[in-house]
Amino acid sequence: MSIDSQFTHKMWNDHELSRMVDGGVPFPMLSDAGGKVGTVYGVYDEEAGVEARGRFIIDPDGVVQGYEVLTPPVGRNVNETMRQVQAFQLVRATGGAEAAPSGWRPGKQTLKPGIDLVGNVWKEWKTEQAFD
Repeated sequence: MSIDSQFTHKMWNDHELSRMVDGGVPFPMLSDAGGKVGTVYGVYDEEAGVEARGRFIIDPDGVVQGYEVLTPPVGRNVNETMRQVQAFQLVRATGGAEAAPSGWRPGKQTLKPGIDLVGNVWKEWKTEQAFD
C-alpha cells in the first residue's frame, strides 16, 4: 500500500517489478491516496505528502505483531519479512509453546519458553544454528 495511485502501481509493476519477480507481485497493491491508513500507522508525513516505508505484520485477529519503518534510501528485505511471517505463524499454531529465535527458518530448531529456558538459551540454540 502506498499513497501512489493504482495507475502508478500498474506502471511500477509492469515496468519494474515484473522484471524482478516473474509475473509481478502476487498480491494486489493498494492505494492510500491522502494518507489515511498511513496516518493511522504513523508513517504518513502530511506536510510533505509522503509516507515512510513501513512494513506491518498483522495477525488474523487484527493485532500488529511486528513492524519496521525505514526512510526511503533504505529498502526492506522481503526474505526477512517472509521469515518473520512464518515465525509468527509457527508461534500462533503452537499457542506460544514454541518460540522462533533470531534467524529462525522453517525446519530449524525452536525454543520452548519457560522458566528452565531463562539463562539457558545459549545451551539450546547454538551459534551455528543461528547463522547456517
